[in-house]
Amino acid sequence: MGVQYKSFVVLGALLLVLPGMALAASKLTLDKADIDPLDKESLRRGAQYFANYCFNCHSIQFMRYSRIAKDLQLTEDEVSSMMIFTGAKVGDPMNVALLPDDAKRWFGTTPPDLSVVSRSRGVDWIYTYLRSFYRDDSRPWGVNNAVFKDVAMPHVLWELQGLQEAVYGSVTTPDGVEHKVIAGLNLVQKGQLAAKDYDAVVRDIVNFLAYVGEPTKNTRLALGKWVLIFLAMYFVVLVFLKKEYWKDIK
Repeated sequence: MGVQYKSFVVLGALLLVLPGMALAASKLTLDKADIDPLDKESLRRGAQYFANYCFNCHSIQFMRYSRIAKDLQLTEDEVSSMMIFTGAKVGDPMNVALLPDDAKRWFGTTPPDLSVVSRSRGVDWIYTYLRSFYRDDSRPWGVNNAVFKDVAMPHVLWELQGLQEAVYGSVTTPDGVEHKVIAGLNLVQKGQLAAKDYDAVVRDIVNFLAYVGEPTKNTRLALGKWVLIFLAMYFVVLVFLKKEYWKDIK
């Protein structure tokens, strides 16, 4: 797929969400993303997938290309070739070229910035969301989502995953009212990847978004370990110091 064609396909991009919406009424529960923020290879792959499928619509304006290069141990040239498709410079914030008026005309709303989506929604939500699109001919893009009902974005990863159909069931509320709900999703058109390989792609994207949401987390955790070790050693010193001090007083 050429870059220009891919750019058009991904205009919906990742997670076109509306504030205040909850999970769609269904029996589906959030799956565990099981990401590894220390896995640099996963983060690099996630950055590449994000650039190819999400970045044409969704900015991560609190992040800079140069920060990604430093944290993911990439050269600035590698980040430029992998993620910069406009005239942006390596030191610039990661904004998109999509105009708000065009976004509203195509999608009915402006795609949100995803800088902190991993913190506002949670990694399990994103992971489940990207695996829960299903065919719905009543929607403008022909798809809906079991986690986010009537979502405005297309399924930008459909070529990788394939197409799913919803399996419906029903639940009865305590007041005796029966509701139709989504009980599961069945793959009806195969994609380029097997299910486990597609899940791995989504996991890499989620891992990258988790890193973007808190890029200092790994450093903080590493420093925290040494701080705890220092405090433990300092506590031992204080115990012996206390004993030595009170020995003379007694």
